[in-house]
Amino acid sequence: MADESVAEPTGGREFLVVAHTGREIVTTTIDAIARHCAEAGIKLRVVDHDTKDGARAHSYADPPDHLPGKTPTAENHPVDPDHLREIGAAVDVTTADSASAAGCEVVIVLGGDGTFLRAAELAYPADAPVLGINLGRIGFLAEAEANRVDAVMAQLISGDYRVEPRMTLDVVVTDPADPDTTTRSWALNEVAILNRTNSGVLELFTEVDGRPVSAFGADGVLVSTPTGSTAYAFSAGGPVMWPDLEAILVVPSNAHALFARPMVTSPRSRIAVEIDKNGRSAIALCDGRRLLDVPAGARVEVVRSERSVQWVRIDSDPFADRLVTKFALPVTGWRGRQT
Repeated sequence: MADESVAEPTGGREFLVVAHTGREIVTTTIDAIARHCAEAGIKLRVVDHDTKDGARAHSYADPPDHLPGKTPTAENHPVDPDHLREIGAAVDVTTADSASAAGCEVVIVLGGDGTFLRAAELAYPADAPVLGINLGRIGFLAEAEANRVDAVMAQLISGDYRVEPRMTLDVVVTDPADPDTTTRSWALNEVAILNRTNSGVLELFTEVDGRPVSAFGADGVLVSTPTGSTAYAFSAGGPVMWPDLEAILVVPSNAHALFARPMVTSPRSRIAVEIDKNGRSAIALCDGRRLLDVPAGARVEVVRSERSVQWVRIDSDPFADRLVTKFALPVTGWRGRQT
């Protein structure tokens, strides 16, 4: 039975929780969120389990579930709504789809960067702001750590937060065999144009604003936002870009060429990558989740999207501090201005 001190839901506010379930810390964190929402009369909506779309099973970032050592995500223990109702929370369970975040004030993410990208996929159609609480290893996209959940919930409930837009990319693939038909997607971090079989070399031609720039063989090429510059693009040798910078980053991956350096282009640029028609086929993988087929000879065009992902900020810590903390950068001995 619910505690008599719990406030009745107002009907005007609702939070969505997206969690990487199956670990004790996630369960206890959801319990804490449910208690705060119950006390404030805020409805709580939770995604039933870690659903992933079928295309993602083919990505390099998330190998197929049947591979040895790979635990199928859908078999993780789901959130128990009856338990949350016993706490006193008004809870609805939703499936992971384009309507999951509709009408929600905030999407709260519990997990690492992969869970954050899944939540952003759900929040994007509803234009709902996303806040990450890191329960993973690095959690570069998260705004707070698990030990701050009480303070974070107090700020959300009181409205003591701000929302910033984060740049996203629109991705279009055109097949020369059927030029009137295109496939489309979007990315918050990056679109990775990769060799489909992960063997041999993918022959690529890169173009910026309608002009050829370079041709080379590589594992692939990444087109990234500033937000994604600390992710796959960083691992491939790209620079770190501050998230409030407006630019598009192009990073070849393991290129066999004299000129295959990362490029930082205008946010108004149109980036195109063409696959050699006599070579291997590719895939375009958006945020490690949404996969588009790229046949030999196809063209991938990437531009800045008119739509942003709305990002919840609850503090004003400089991005440089986040870099130092997340990457454990050596700053001992610094003699600069103390704050």
